[in-house]
Amino acid sequence: MFTCARLIIALWGTLASAAFAQEITLKIHHFLPATAIQQAAMIQPWCDRVAKDSAGRLKCQIFPMMQLGGTPAQLIDQARDGAVDIVFVLPGYTAGRFPAMEVFELPFLNTSAEATSKAAWEFFQKHGQKEFAGLKPLAFATHDNGYIHTRDKPIRRVEDLRGLKMRAPTRFTNKLLASLGASPVGMPVNSVGDAINKGVIDGFLLPWEVMPGLKLHEMVRFHTETPRDLPALYMAVFVFAMNESRYLGLPADLRGVIDRASGLGLSGQMGRVWDQSQSVGRDPANKRGNTITQLSKQETEKMMQLSAPLAQEWITQMNKSGSNGREMFDEARQLIRKHSR
Repeated sequence: MFTCARLIIALWGTLASAAFAQEITLKIHHFLPATAIQQAAMIQPWCDRVAKDSAGRLKCQIFPMMQLGGTPAQLIDQARDGAVDIVFVLPGYTAGRFPAMEVFELPFLNTSAEATSKAAWEFFQKHGQKEFAGLKPLAFATHDNGYIHTRDKPIRRVEDLRGLKMRAPTRFTNKLLASLGASPVGMPVNSVGDAINKGVIDGFLLPWEVMPGLKLHEMVRFHTETPRDLPALYMAVFVFAMNESRYLGLPADLRGVIDRASGLGLSGQMGRVWDQSQSVGRDPANKRGNTITQLSKQETEKMMQLSAPLAQEWITQMNKSGSNGREMFDEARQLIRKHSR
């Protein structure tokens, strides 16, 4: 009898130990090429860290370029509904659903992707939780300076944008283009190549690093940069987010592994990768012989004046939703300054 009880206890311990040590694979879905820095220098290092810190119990399976189906705009809901475990995407691809975080996409607000990414993480803790119900954001990150890229016409003055059909990724970047006289066309980045080849658009807004992965530098001839000593024309906000139920269903120690690998530190790390990414896209455009124009400070300041009302538009929108838009806007700027020191 005693021996039988010992065997039962030993068997139970063995089964419990096996269950405890069971490997868990997290499915990660995103819309960019596997060679893009977002996977190679942001997502994969995070996966490597959680695998190491969990002694191999947590692993990732990454699906780039929408391999699991759907469109980039559907990624948020794929994570929220549990079709995948984690996504990397712009919340702005689903226009109007995440208005609080749009503050970081207002024109001429940001000077550093790292600082703004950290600011976005802190801002989310206070103002964005309700917008991301059903999700466990692991990081927020903004890309570095967005620039103007055109197929047939160089942009040297604000007036050069008039009438051009220009792509931008999010609601407020489309509003930015409209304020400068262009005709905005919203679409995810993986649709840009086909759109410019077919003449649906004349150009697009993008940071440099995205260009080579999609061969976009081969589809345009002109690029316009704003001065580096002024705030960026725009930056767009990305989120690295996990299905909340999937996260809560993990053992406590594995939740701790994910928590330690995520948050403010991961947000800053992702932004830092973007800050260091200019040459990734700029060099291939240079080698191809494309024309890169430095917009004058005078013309950039004209853009700043024309687009300035967009900040008040966002503030008014927040006020209508019951928040104090002015306080939120000022807080976003203060957080950017805090992390820029």
